[in-house]
Amino acid sequence: MSISVSIVEDDSEVRTSLAKLINGSPGCRCVSHHASGEDALQEIPKIKPDVTLMDINLPGINGVECVRRLKPLLPATQIIMLTVYQNTENIFNALAAGATGYLLKQTPPAELLAAIQNVHAGGSPMSSHIARKIVQSFQQPSPASPGEQSLSPREVQVLNLLTKGYLYKEIAETMQVTYATVHTHIRHIYEKLHVRSRTEAVAKHLGQPRPRREPVGIS
Repeated sequence: MSISVSIVEDDSEVRTSLAKLINGSPGCRCVSHHASGEDALQEIPKIKPDVTLMDINLPGINGVECVRRLKPLLPATQIIMLTVYQNTENIFNALAAGATGYLLKQTPPAELLAAIQNVHAGGSPMSSHIARKIVQSFQQPSPASPGEQSLSPREVQVLNLLTKGYLYKEIAETMQVTYATVHTHIRHIYEKLHVRSRTEAVAKHLGQPRPRREPVGIS
């Protein structure tokens, strides 16, 4: 039985090329393609593909947020981020949201098709450059910090929601506080945990080494 694949990509030429590649490969078939996260969220849950290829830099709802919303609806669908971004924080955000693989758009066609087979079989395909960045990010242990015991109950609540991938606006709505109040809580969390980003705070909360900060890289 062939692997069903959906594509979420705003570039029409890339969408067409990916669909043609997938449909021309034995064992795979493109069942849908979408130009925006909004369209994907509306249609993909009806289609229930085996695998979804997701771009990060989408208009409107970005790819990471689209994954975060899709994954609870489609736990069996495996999502591969297909992007030009090699930034460590983008990678961690995508994986935390529910993506299973992360490939660069310049990945050769044969490797992309192999990645679809791999993720469908239970693997987590990643470009070698991406895998190296993930390994490097965990090779630098975080310095000692006062720890989470210094956080207030409200700050702990905010941190828990950050860990689940909630946006600042959604945290404000969930906690029934203002957007500015959420920002204040997050600033205090960063100060108390000695971190400088959402990814670092979440990593420390989960008991993982803090990722090393990387500049944005676009190949």
